[in-house]
Amino acid sequence: MKFTGVDFLGLDSEITAEERLIRDSVREFVDREVKPIIEDYHRQGKFPLHLTSKIGELGLFGAPFKEYNLPGLSATAYGLIMQELERGDSGLRSFVSVQSALVMYPLLTFGSKEQKDYWIPKLATGEAIGCFGLTEPGYGSNPGGMLTTARRKGKKWVINGTKQWITNGSIADIAVIWAKTEEGIRGFLVEKGTPGFTTRDQHGKFSLRASITSELSFIDCEVPEENMLPKAKGLKAPLMCLSQARYGIAWGALGAAMECYQVALEYAKTRHQFCNTPIAAHQLVQEKLVWMITEITKGQLLALQLARMKDKGRLAFYHISMGKRNNVWVAREVAKLAREILGANGIVDDYPVIRHMLNIESVYTYEGTHDIHTLIIGEHITGFPAFNPPKESC
Repeated sequence: MKFTGVDFLGLDSEITAEERLIRDSVREFVDREVKPIIEDYHRQGKFPLHLTSKIGELGLFGAPFKEYNLPGLSATAYGLIMQELERGDSGLRSFVSVQSALVMYPLLTFGSKEQKDYWIPKLATGEAIGCFGLTEPGYGSNPGGMLTTARRKGKKWVINGTKQWITNGSIADIAVIWAKTEEGIRGFLVEKGTPGFTTRDQHGKFSLRASITSELSFIDCEVPEENMLPKAKGLKAPLMCLSQARYGIAWGALGAAMECYQVALEYAKTRHQFCNTPIAAHQLVQEKLVWMITEITKGQLLALQLARMKDKGRLAFYHISMGKRNNVWVAREVAKLAREILGANGIVDDYPVIRHMLNIESVYTYEGTHDIHTLIIGEHITGFPAFNPPKESC
């Protein structure tokens, strides 16, 4: 069945012809190249690495950036790309999101000319793959507590520590690593094969199975001075990277929600019960479908406004938190309701619903949990940070 989109309010009229063309090109790519194979890769717990060059040919890596002949697409176009990729699978969107927002963005924003000249063209085509190492086994929501360190040794830096839950970790040619130094938190480029740098994949996942998730280990790992990102100073630098990625997630989650809704709607129209009546004719099923399309539509309006603000330079991190928090929650609830409508068929991968339902559990947690984004917004509107109790009450 060809996917024609979920557009209850006619929002297509609010985007440009170029943005629609880009979305439709990625939509066709997902329908042709991803959907026929993704269930098998999900079962195997493997990432479809052969798609990398095709994604590069479409210009999806670094799509919102202009330097180095990158596409320089609008924030809306980039969001629509994320939406369609996640409609295929959250792991696929994560792969492109990490490459673009968490590797190419810090290079372009904080890197030296030499670093950019060497890596950006390779990353843009998919010739090179990158990963982003911030989260640690003991520090996720509080990245400032990281234990990974980097100390000067002549004209080199020696890195020690561990990073966990790293997308693309074991297949990455270059890792953007954040570590504590005497100067504060700094970013470093660590190339695959550097002595003292090893990776180990996370197995036993029931979520994001068609994605590579790794642990990165650094034991007296020496990198040259020129591998430091010269303009990245302090925790603000990696958090700026996360804002770029979280923006894409706000759009991407809607893609998973749209796919689940569409599958549930078509199933409800064709599944007959009680006097050979489609279950779509029953009030309780209609209530579920109405809730789904209403919340998806509200999420689309939110994402579109975020895009407009981003293009105007008015988008703040707490705005992005609202997009990530709301739209991932919507996707989670839509997947749950779609599973209910499909009944027993909702738990088998003959349909994509259970895969999306499992995947969204990771998306709900990574790059800022639902609760953390609640606190980010809460601090902005009240002026009081509530991440920890006041010291005097401890």
